[in-house]
Amino acid sequence: MQQNITQLFKIKYPIVQGGMIWVSGYKLASAVSNAGGLGLIGAGSMYPDVLREHIQKCKKATNKPFGVNVPMLYPDIKKIMDIIVEEGVKIVFTSAGNPKIWTSFLKEKGITVVHVVSSVKFALKAEAAGVDAVVCEGFEAGGHNGREETTTFTLIPMVKENVKIPVIAAGGIGTGRGMLAATVLGADGVQIGSRFAATKESSAHENFKQKITRLKDGDTQLTLKELAPVRLVKNKFYHQVQELYQHNPTVEEIKELLGRARAKKGMFEGDLDNGELEIGQVAGLIHEIKSAKDVLNEIVSEYESVKSNL
Repeated sequence: MQQNITQLFKIKYPIVQGGMIWVSGYKLASAVSNAGGLGLIGAGSMYPDVLREHIQKCKKATNKPFGVNVPMLYPDIKKIMDIIVEEGVKIVFTSAGNPKIWTSFLKEKGITVVHVVSSVKFALKAEAAGVDAVVCEGFEAGGHNGREETTTFTLIPMVKENVKIPVIAAGGIGTGRGMLAATVLGADGVQIGSRFAATKESSAHENFKQKITRLKDGDTQLTLKELAPVRLVKNKFYHQVQELYQHNPTVEEIKELLGRARAKKGMFEGDLDNGELEIGQVAGLIHEIKSAKDVLNEIVSEYESVKSNL
């Protein structure tokens, strides 16, 4: 397996669990870290005091490295960063913003910084900002995406050709075969979100987890590009969004439909009709709710098996 990512994070396997909103609490992060990957707490859906609680609980639940994913659109970003420093977090993944703003601050505190990008242009900017690695996320992913709709398999080799820092592939990867394919294209490791969303330790609502296991190809769509591109399950809310688009809505009208806490309603509270359900295209390969440890072990086992048989 690729060595520079395992050395950078001091982990056994070059597998990072995505820091997803309403899904990635301390239970999931610690379970992935204990199994040999890098678990991430998703700060994007947490108030500062809630994040502190999750970090403290994660430190008790694992003695392995773990990190925090911080979307820089967060309104209380200064409080979040201060808590991360105060609690001694050693790894931070930033996303949805300019890496220049916080990278130096974090690096000065001895923190390893990784930034999520969706294009070669932003990968180069992240490298120039001083990050230690980049996550290159193709539009197959469930979280906030690039507007260009560049796929993972085209993005990874293009970024790898242009940067000198480690590249972590994300988007559409949920199996050992997918992981091997990404490494063949030049990835130094992989970040997996959707597959870990449907695990026993995920903080997603059971309704959402079961919904994930029933999804097929074509059941999700990238939308809401005027705000922040996100891949949604085609439920009642999604169709309301599409109906609104028929009338060339303003950004304000889209925000009004979205309302407050729409993602919480769907993914955390389990409203499968009116909630915003974010998941990647790889959901079509997820058929069962398992423990995070079993998922990670299956990915590693398949990776090694397929690689040896090539």
